[in-house]
Amino acid sequence: MASLISEGASSVSEMEVRIKSCDEATAADLTWCHGIAMGSPTNLGSMAWKMKKWWDTVAVEKWLEVDGKFACSFSSSAGWGGGNETACNAMATVLLNFGFLYFGVTDYVGKGLTPHYGAVLAGEPREEKEKEACRRLGRRLAEWVALYKEGRSEFNPLMAEYPRDPKHFS
Repeated sequence: MASLISEGASSVSEMEVRIKSCDEATAADLTWCHGIAMGSPTNLGSMAWKMKKWWDTVAVEKWLEVDGKFACSFSSSAGWGGGNETACNAMATVLLNFGFLYFGVTDYVGKGLTPHYGAVLAGEPREEKEKEACRRLGRRLAEWVALYKEGRSEFNPLMAEYPRDPKHFS
């Protein structure tokens, strides 16, 4: 999922993207970036303990230094109904507490699939619409960064020309 989100973010010109795990990420990564897509496997309807621990022990060093940066989340579990959206909400709570501007995506990327709370899947992305949910989340993150942090109005996501309406997929 992270690779597909990175692919979506990289589709916005001049966007530098890095993928980091909890084991390699540092607090400095939070000040380097203008936006973050936070992902975790769903664990008991929440984020994995390793992710929470990272924010509690590593990221806390940058408390009050990341206000106004953009954020979204993504998660996967073993099956549908495994708590993916509640895991995304748990990550949103952490991000909001750090001052990130958290968003979801209202676009439908396929019949019955939209990343309102973030990209959520059962298992790995297999179908094209599942892959597109990840790419769209990453692209939207990059579009918000390009628009509001870099002043590039041509990337205003509200003016995007890809299918957004559920009727398109009926």
